[in-house]
Amino acid sequence: MNVQKWMQLWLHLPRSTMAHAVFIPGLSRGTALWRLTASTLRHLTLTSIMKSKRKTDHLERTASALRREVVASAKVCEIAHESPTVKSLRLLVADKAFSFKAGQWVDFFIPGVSVVGGFSICSSPQLLEQERMIELAVKYTNHPPAIWVHNKCTLDSEVALRVGGEFFFDPQPTEAPRNLVLIAGGVGINPLLSILRHSADLHRDQANKGSSYEIGKIKLFYSAKNTSELLFKKNILDLVNEFPEKITCSLHVTKQTAQISEELKPYITGKIMEGV
Repeated sequence: MNVQKWMQLWLHLPRSTMAHAVFIPGLSRGTALWRLTASTLRHLTLTSIMKSKRKTDHLERTASALRREVVASAKVCEIAHESPTVKSLRLLVADKAFSFKAGQWVDFFIPGVSVVGGFSICSSPQLLEQERMIELAVKYTNHPPAIWVHNKCTLDSEVALRVGGEFFFDPQPTEAPRNLVLIAGGVGINPLLSILRHSADLHRDQANKGSSYEIGKIKLFYSAKNTSELLFKKNILDLVNEFPEKITCSLHVTKQTAQISEELKPYITGKIMEGV
């Protein structure tokens, strides 16, 4: 693959995990709308936000990033273990003013927790449009929002969300196809999975209606410590198998000790830079 033909940009993430993306970014300022209607949001005062004052704090790290001004209530509808260290959440966001672009993240406000989390969205915008759902995947750390997700979050827990992020994939129907190279490590797959899923939705729309953006070829390079930490690998391989002419992936593990499953063997290669 001639990498020089691909347009490359870094994907800015709200967490320390590194992920790179190749795509055409769009920039969009949120509409001037502020909503704090749910009773659970009364805890989310300016004072509680300002209490979180560490150099590693999400709000400080992303202070200059563009954000939508909509703060929406969300209810946890589904919790799953994606790996030994990562939990995924599906959240219902009823407020139709809440929207996002593939690749963006959310400020994650938890009632009673002064520290504000920052988690990349891993679902596609179409899931929100059709079902009012978004999906997050959160790795366990000693950060209070991550601890809450892993130890205290239950079905029907309520939080508040605000979308942010300046780099995202939002092609318009009239644009020419663009090839994408997506490179991720560990939980850094989240925003790239959103881009991958969004691309698949666009391709289906193009095939069914002929009125959507025509995607180019997409190559995903994804590395983790071992295969159990390759998040959403079944979803990824399902997309590869559904669109073999458009989507390919190369999986990489750095500290694998167990035998690799037959299903994954065709996709597992050496060090990630060897594939690039």
